[in-house]
Amino acid sequence: VQLVESGGGLVQAGGSLTLSCPISGTSFSIIVFGWFRQAPGKQREFVARIWRTGSTDYADCIKGRFTIFRDNAKNTVSLQMNSLKPEDTAVYYCNTIQYSGQTAWGPGTQVTVSS
Repeated sequence: VQLVESGGGLVQAGGSLTLSCPISGTSFSIIVFGWFRQAPGKQREFVARIWRTGSTDYADCIKGRFTIFRDNAKNTVSLQMNSLKPEDTAVYYCNTIQYSGQTAWGPGTQVTVSS
C-alpha cells in the first residue's frame, strides 16, 4: 500500500479545502482509512477515520467542520475541510491500517490557514 496526499495549500480563515489520498496497491486488506495532522512543535494527532464498514470517527476539535469519505471507484480517501481556522494549520497525513496490523503513511501535505 502506497499513499500520496494532495490538495493542501494556503487558505484564509473560514475557507475550505479538500484533501485527497489515492491508495495504490491492494486495498481489500485495509480495515480503516484515516487522516492525522501535525502542527509545528506538536505531536501528530488524530483527525478522522473511516472504517471499511463505512462508519466514521472524528476528533472533537474538527467535528462538524470536516468530513471524511471514500471513493471506492477511484480507490481514494478524502477529507473535506470547511470553516477552517488558523489552528487547523498543520501537515496532514493519510493513514491506513490493514487487518494484519500493518500501517502505511503518506508523506503529508501542508495546510496553512491565515487569519
